[in-house]
Amino acid sequence: MQTETLSIGGMTCAACAGRIEKTVKKLEGVTAATVNLASEKLFVEYGDTLTLSSIKEAVVKIGYEVLDKPKGSTVTIPIGGMTCAACSARVEKAIKKLEGIETATVNLATEKATVVYNPQALRVSAIKEAIEKAGYTALDFSKEGAVDEDKLRKERDIKILWRKFITAAALAFPLLYIAMVPMIKWFSLPFPKALAPMNFPLLYGLAELVLVIPIIAVGYRFYTVGFKNLLHRSPNMDSLIAIGTSAAVLYSLYNIWQIAQGNFLAVDALYFETAGVIIALILLGKSLEAVSKGRTSEAIKKLMGLAPKTAIIIENGIEKEIPIDEVIPGDIIVVKPGAKIPVDGVVTEGHTAIDESMLTGESMPVDKKAGDKVFAATINSNGLIQFKAEKIGSDTALAQIIKLVEDAQGSKAPIAQLADIVSGYFVPIVCAIALVAGAAWFITASAGLVTLPAGKSVLEFSLTIFISVLVIACPCALGLATPTAIMVGTGKGAENGILIKGGEALETAHKIQTIVFDKTGTITEGKPKVTDIIMAGGGEPPSLSFLQIVASVEKGSEHPLGQAIVNEAVERHLSLFTPEQFTSITGRGVESLVNGISVLVGNRKLMDERGISLSELEADSDRLAGEGKTPMYAALDGKIAGIVAVADVVKPSSKAAIESLHKMGIEVAMITGDNKKTAAAIAKQVGIDRVLSEVLPQDKSAEVKKLQGADTNMRGEKHKLFSGATNRRFVAMVGDGINDAPALAQADIGIAIGSGTDVAMESADIVLMRSDLMDVSTAINLSKKTIRNIKQNLFWAFGYNVVGIPIAAGLLYLFGGPLLNPIFAAAAMSLSSVSVLTNALRLKRFKATRA
Repeated sequence: MQTETLSIGGMTCAACAGRIEKTVKKLEGVTAATVNLASEKLFVEYGDTLTLSSIKEAVVKIGYEVLDKPKGSTVTIPIGGMTCAACSARVEKAIKKLEGIETATVNLATEKATVVYNPQALRVSAIKEAIEKAGYTALDFSKEGAVDEDKLRKERDIKILWRKFITAAALAFPLLYIAMVPMIKWFSLPFPKALAPMNFPLLYGLAELVLVIPIIAVGYRFYTVGFKNLLHRSPNMDSLIAIGTSAAVLYSLYNIWQIAQGNFLAVDALYFETAGVIIALILLGKSLEAVSKGRTSEAIKKLMGLAPKTAIIIENGIEKEIPIDEVIPGDIIVVKPGAKIPVDGVVTEGHTAIDESMLTGESMPVDKKAGDKVFAATINSNGLIQFKAEKIGSDTALAQIIKLVEDAQGSKAPIAQLADIVSGYFVPIVCAIALVAGAAWFITASAGLVTLPAGKSVLEFSLTIFISVLVIACPCALGLATPTAIMVGTGKGAENGILIKGGEALETAHKIQTIVFDKTGTITEGKPKVTDIIMAGGGEPPSLSFLQIVASVEKGSEHPLGQAIVNEAVERHLSLFTPEQFTSITGRGVESLVNGISVLVGNRKLMDERGISLSELEADSDRLAGEGKTPMYAALDGKIAGIVAVADVVKPSSKAAIESLHKMGIEVAMITGDNKKTAAAIAKQVGIDRVLSEVLPQDKSAEVKKLQGADTNMRGEKHKLFSGATNRRFVAMVGDGINDAPALAQADIGIAIGSGTDVAMESADIVLMRSDLMDVSTAINLSKKTIRNIKQNLFWAFGYNVVGIPIAAGLLYLFGGPLLNPIFAAAAMSLSSVSVLTNALRLKRFKATRA
């Protein structure tokens, strides 16, 4: 199964997106296809029986463009020393001989070579060498990428739209002036006498025609696309505009012919200004819409902009700066203080602190030494390091995050289904309403059942109704309501280190009633630490530190608790001794001889077996165990010396995160393989409602399933919102390990901690890059705000059409109110889609929950 993302050109409304989706889904071998109108992308999943070119052909066949990204990288190299056409031909020939070159053109006038090449097969240095060998000088070059191409294309489209709008507006204003000023009776405005409609009606009509023709020309796409889709029996928004304005223009042309025949009264039935102003207003709406669409994908652009453009590699012992696309796995890369890490890899030399905030959201730099992993786009704070490149291009952590966010933005939330269904039938229904309304008013007016507005004929009146209905209808608002909010929501999540994998996850998150946390590595740090050191009276030898002796013994142990004691001693800068003897006693502890002192370190069983009394530390031991800590006893020369308590300590943010969830009315459970006593102690510390202890890894998913079917009592009353007739509960699981993967998949929403395993992150719907549990409540809050925003958008989109179309059809006029002018209908339609986009952009103000 293969997945591809294609950029689509020529879409104008939800009907276009729906048509492309429907066409692609019909192809044999396609398993899924979704079109995002806001990002203008087609996300398709298909089998081996189908080729990508077949999908592209199907899209092109129905009248849309597939905008291909450049396959290779493009580099422009200035060349010195060329004097004639033979020189440029020689350079071109030399470049084309290289393996990995796709195209190469040399321009003698600009003295530049533009080369498209495969960066995995060839480096720019090799191209420059070929130019040098041909006898010319390769100067400093500039490099272009596919991301810039996409950005430039969108910027170019916005400029073209603004240019078209300015042209249309510049002509529509005098057209409207000429059409309306002679009708104003209560005050006079300057007007050329040569165009007076009562004196020179034909000249007046021809002047309007001359002004409207260029406006129609700049809005030609409405007609080419609109009528083409109409012929294919899948009309869209362009079809509505094309039909409406064409009707106004054709009727006006008929009346000019009437004037030419001597019927001068036909001068009052010219509607060129209606067509001109409608096109100008729609172009204004489209321009604003294009700008707003660009802002919805700013999160992706920010992520893409993080990656550096070049890398310094060591080649034959010499430092060499090359474009990022030329780095290959195995290259040794040098990163100087303040520079960005170009690709993912492992440190081979040096020591530094790296700012990984772009990846994890953590502001504190992370220490790195030989053997530690580094990630692309993170910033080297102080030291000079060398590292070996391991993951490049689309395999880096940054590229994977970008891909994940892009996929999420292209996915559809279940809430969008209603809008999709309506969009599929919307335009044909509007066309039908316009025809029925126009015909009904024509018949009733002809029969004298209604009073016509002053100065309007029956045909003019019914035509006004027909055009108004077509122009006011807005399928764009319906099509943009959901994808724009999802794009901004998932983008905002990515900015805060929360990667939401799709629209469905974003929607479901706001329904969560119970959240199950794995204990180890999620609520706790996942690494045992020394929490208490309690001395028995007279147990410490005068010359040596108690911790120093115990850590020296545990240095030879591989047990995690023993390693925790060693780490504590190292953190306190204590020097450790080499034991003269060392014996590991399975299931009990260790025995050793350090500086002539006999040392026993282990559990109660070991002490009991050796006859060492623990009565002096009994109370302390019970208290520590009650707090979920593991007491390790140490005896020196046969006498109890003290206790070192070790525990998997709770993360600083765990308590605040759980309190935050309680305020939202969410029940919090903890699942662990620990015994009941330890689990209860941890739960008490952080305020867990329900403890699921002594659960085997393979049984975690079964426990989640039980909770999904349970009717548990929650804190607060908010759960009533989702109760209803069924006891089905929405459960989220938060985990970090391989053993959490089945439970993450079973839960309605799986939330993986970013510091966890790849398997856990693969199984999850949401990934918390910062490993901060406060981000769980942030993710749910973001879901709530996004879904609220989508509902607002859908309410406006549906409400606008439900109210606007009947008004345009003459409902108010039927009850003595005004008749809607098509110009105001066009203005309302343009504003409707812009208002939906503007509302979605309010999500950019979302603030993350912090402890």
